[in-house]
Amino acid sequence: MEETPLRPELLGAHVPWAQIHQHLDSILDLGLIPEIAFKGPDLDTLDLQRLETVAKTLKNVPRRPTIHAPFFDLNPGAIDPLIQQATRQRLMQTLDAAEVLGAHLVVVHPGFDRWRYPGLEEAWINQAQMFFPPLLKTAEKIDCRLALENIYEETSSSLVLLVNALDSPWFGHCFDAGHWFLFGREPMVDWLTKISSKLFHLHLHDNHGTSDDHHPLGEGLVDFELLFTHVLSLPHKPSMTLEAHSSEDLIRSLEALKALWPE
Repeated sequence: MEETPLRPELLGAHVPWAQIHQHLDSILDLGLIPEIAFKGPDLDTLDLQRLETVAKTLKNVPRRPTIHAPFFDLNPGAIDPLIQQATRQRLMQTLDAAEVLGAHLVVVHPGFDRWRYPGLEEAWINQAQMFFPPLLKTAEKIDCRLALENIYEETSSSLVLLVNALDSPWFGHCFDAGHWFLFGREPMVDWLTKISSKLFHLHLHDNHGTSDDHHPLGEGLVDFELLFTHVLSLPHKPSMTLEAHSSEDLIRSLEALKALWPE
């Protein structure tokens, strides 16, 4: 199969909702699409007029935005029903905001790690498998897919099992290269091969394997050349977000990306 290039309109930049008016214009001026990150309190105090103003601006952009759901203290596979209830409320609030903003994708953290769930991976998957279907019905209704992001997972197994079990066109993977390098014990190509059929989105940032630094691309040890070689071979290209935490780091990531992705 002939490789098709990654397209510039697939590339975005991280921006917290609290800083949206400070950074949105500069992100759009760079030709990027925003990935708007909400925290829980943002959703409790959300100014609908402000939300609609941002939505009006984004309607003039060729590509629909991405949303990052809140994740602190939340867990879709929680065994405690009150934690599940709080997680459901936050994700439904996120989908409400995503509908107004016209988002094509919401990124969700899974909340699983083997240290907090020793020997309970199957129990966590079963809980998450019951948790997501109502959300996926809403996602389909608003034409916005959900992507599960790897965080503390050492292997892809729990994420692959959950996504495959639900088997929905509205539910897939977000591969975070920085988190994989920091926590993953499975080779990148093996991980990517297992999720490729449902790979919706990429998070791009760098580190040295000791902390989640979110350095610009090329300023850590992540093998982005290997990542892009694999992604370029896929028939369906994922959208991507540069997860830089400052304007300066975003520019440095863009410069590094030019060497990896000449188009």
